[in-house]
Amino acid sequence: MKMKIALLGNPNCGKTTMFNAVTGSTQYVGNWPGVTVEKKEGPIRGHKDTLLVDLPGIYSLSPYTLEERITRSYLTNDKPDAVINIVDSTNIERSLYLTTELLEMNIPMIVALNMTDAAEKAGVSIDADKLSKSLGCRVIKTSASEGTGIEDLVKNTIDIASLKERPASYPRFSGCIEDTLEMISVAANKFSGDLPKRWLSVNLFSRDPILRQQLSLEDGLNEIEGLIKSCEESDDDDSESMIANERYTCIDGILKGTVIKGRTEGLSASDRIDVVLTNRLLGLPIFFMIMWSIYYISIQTLGDMTIGWTETLFGTISERVSALLSSANVAEWLHALIIDGAIAGVGAVLGFVPQLMILFLLISFLEDCGYMARVAFIMDRIFRQFGLSGKSFIPMLVGTGCSVPGIMASRTIENESDRRLTIMLTPFVPCGAKLPVFALFAGAFFPQQSWVAPSMYMIGIGMVILSGIILKKTDLFGGEPAPFVMELPSYRMPKIKGVLTHMWERSKAFIVKAGTVIFFAAGLIWFLQAFSWSLQMVRPDESILASIGSFIAPIFRPLGFGNWQSSVAVVTGFLAKEAVVSTYGVLLGVGEVLEDDPMLVSQISRIFTPVSAYAFMVFTLLAPPCFAALGAIRSEMRSWKWTFFAIAWQTGLAYMLSMLIYQFGGLFFEGKEVSEMATVIVGSLVLIAMGYSLYRIIKNSVSGKCACGGNCARCGAAKAGHSK
Repeated sequence: MKMKIALLGNPNCGKTTMFNAVTGSTQYVGNWPGVTVEKKEGPIRGHKDTLLVDLPGIYSLSPYTLEERITRSYLTNDKPDAVINIVDSTNIERSLYLTTELLEMNIPMIVALNMTDAAEKAGVSIDADKLSKSLGCRVIKTSASEGTGIEDLVKNTIDIASLKERPASYPRFSGCIEDTLEMISVAANKFSGDLPKRWLSVNLFSRDPILRQQLSLEDGLNEIEGLIKSCEESDDDDSESMIANERYTCIDGILKGTVIKGRTEGLSASDRIDVVLTNRLLGLPIFFMIMWSIYYISIQTLGDMTIGWTETLFGTISERVSALLSSANVAEWLHALIIDGAIAGVGAVLGFVPQLMILFLLISFLEDCGYMARVAFIMDRIFRQFGLSGKSFIPMLVGTGCSVPGIMASRTIENESDRRLTIMLTPFVPCGAKLPVFALFAGAFFPQQSWVAPSMYMIGIGMVILSGIILKKTDLFGGEPAPFVMELPSYRMPKIKGVLTHMWERSKAFIVKAGTVIFFAAGLIWFLQAFSWSLQMVRPDESILASIGSFIAPIFRPLGFGNWQSSVAVVTGFLAKEAVVSTYGVLLGVGEVLEDDPMLVSQISRIFTPVSAYAFMVFTLLAPPCFAALGAIRSEMRSWKWTFFAIAWQTGLAYMLSMLIYQFGGLFFEGKEVSEMATVIVGSLVLIAMGYSLYRIIKNSVSGKCACGGNCARCGAAKAGHSK
């Protein structure tokens, strides 16, 4: 049976970096909180029979956020053989709060004093031996990013897990608190089971709602509540605050003589940079300029230079495979399936890989250097004006790679209505799968307008704010936004290996999807556009796909792309957003080239104008995400009604904004009359009626109720109060 070692600590303490160093894995690492949103595990290098479990970053074991519940549930139910508690040496006072809670759980534990190199540069000296004696457990100095202390940490961890070496002590509190905890321990003894007695007493004293719901206290609850109230009256404070104050008092005593801080004069380098980058007036324009620069470099300058390479590569592959198939005398339909379907479709997507790799490289640099944490801080000031929290922007940052982990990162938000709102709006920020669509249309229709591709990012954020303004006025999402407290990490020069690893992991995920999902989709699209319902090979405009696309095309006519090819592309986009490009690659043969080919422009210009192309980009940006992301929305919402509400909101907003762009853009920029105004009005009324009906259904069935099924802290507290 394999030993299991739990790895946990505060957000952004270097926990995931440590996981990678100990296991040799390549889990995503970022210099900002919220990277790990669920537990991951891998064998410790050199110890195949020992698993290291990377738990979400938390500040406390109090059951407010999903991360805290996941971590606490793992510690109490799965019972790991040992715990590695990562402590940030640059902010040891805050980190030790969690350590004091872990000591009370009486699990074999070792403290990894991480980022010691950064602490020493800041003039902070920590005596690890004294700290070890004060805590009653082993303490090892490490630097996960530099790889120092890792072997010593692994050796000591295996030792304490094998010997079941538990902490020698736990924090003792003062006054009536300690006496009350002793009496609670006696009163709860018959209910405690195998739960750690000290941890149980402290959490009962703090009125932990999940613990009270979990235990069948019955008559014992009245006795325990009487003890707590007596202590509260004695200290004139509430029990939860009393415990927090006592913990910090204990931490001050532990650190006295253990941590020596050198004199610091003036502002640090990070503080001086932040004076400019997080400035109330300059912060947002600087962020927009940085994002514009990233898109400009990756798509229209350096990235554009890679187009010739991919054209040549896929052209050569297509020619050689075609010659090979011809020499083998394969059937005409099979030849067309492989060349016009698989290679053209997959090539249409893979042709953008060099551009995306440059984009991912630049974004990874921003994340690792610590700038993205500042973006969340900047956005909090803006979001809060419209009823949203900066916590909502963390999942959106995660979602720039893929919407699925971004949606899952909403678990950091303890307010249920804010969490649901964040889940709905996170897909509005462009993910990696949407970028090939933007690159294709920006290159074909706007080769000289460098603002077009980055404008998708700005529109996405704008729609997040607009949605927040509207939805926060309703009963479903009303209330004050969750408070947002995040310590900004120090700026640091990213490691080249780390940045390249992040870039490759994201690119590899894109390539794998192109070789699997997109490959299948391209083959299916080719088959449907090559055959009629009677399974006879026909022209594309007489095919099965053309008939299906023509049936749904009128829905998109007010948006400017009411042709069967675009209608099909919208539908295949639900399978994977990259499939939109693949669809055009098969139907129009644009997969191997971009804006430099006159044939491409002439072909795609037959079904798009610049205005309708921009409307299509906006629709792709805001429309419901791929099936994988929709599955994540359902999983996190834990309710089909909320999932359908999210889909309806995303669809309605995408439709309305795209329609406005096409109709009024055509009027002002292309001199067209708004010839389909009746269709626009009817479509708008239908969407409004559908949205209002869905709103009433959700309000009547869900409003005032939590989507957790009664398992969250808030519902537990309500049940406990009702039972009293």
